[in-house]
Amino acid sequence: MDILTAEFFQRALIGGALIAVTAPLMGLFLVLRRLAMIGDTLAHVSIAGVALGFLIEVYPVAVGLVFAILASFAIEMLRRMYRTYAELSIAIIMSGGIALASLLFTMGKGFNLDVTSYMFGSIYTLDRTDLLVIAAVTVIVLTMVLIHKKELFLLTFDEDAAAVSGLPVKYFNIMLSILTALVISASIKIVGALLVSALLTIPAACSLALSRSFKSAIILVVIIGELAVLAGLWFAGVWNLAPGGTIVLLLIGILAVSIMTKRIIRA
Repeated sequence: MDILTAEFFQRALIGGALIAVTAPLMGLFLVLRRLAMIGDTLAHVSIAGVALGFLIEVYPVAVGLVFAILASFAIEMLRRMYRTYAELSIAIIMSGGIALASLLFTMGKGFNLDVTSYMFGSIYTLDRTDLLVIAAVTVIVLTMVLIHKKELFLLTFDEDAAAVSGLPVKYFNIMLSILTALVISASIKIVGALLVSALLTIPAACSLALSRSFKSAIILVVIIGELAVLAGLWFAGVWNLAPGGTIVLLLIGILAVSIMTKRIIRA
């Protein structure tokens, strides 16, 4: 239990607790809008930014964030261009992100190991700068969601009706894309780019299986996210396991229990 008093573990708990609010919350909006794979896309683009950050010796998460935001604009532009095939935009940007990341990997000789840690997560290496970035992202996301909760609800469930009612759909689509980019960029050092989509989508899947209203879904998705991240970190710390993988496997276990519970209730 000495690990609980270690400063690096306490920073990990704080960072994990913050991202466990925003990532599942944004994931719920993405899942309901059938854009679940956007998490993987922006995560891969962020890794390209992280690699560039190491290459030019600039704070990697900041460069990854810029890349993710630019990618979110590109996805939204392509999504409007190919309305009937909206998922095509995600595939195009993901391919570009992976290609750019691989190119930067070949250019980087001494930092590839550091970049790899962002792919699988390195929550125990969070420093004060990382925590400040995560905290700022959390405040921004929660503020925007609370201010625009009614508009986001309408946009999520019926984009055409939102447009007809006079809602600036383009603005809110871009806002959601930017908020998602912020969350993913802040998350990759915690669970890693390869696992970040799980933190976005699995709590949402659990919540939708158990909830009966949008409000209850939002509350449940945050509770499930917090439970998985904090419990996963504790298990990983005590038994010396990979934190990101432990969190994701715990989320899958919670999803299995949620689906069984739903079936029992229906029966």
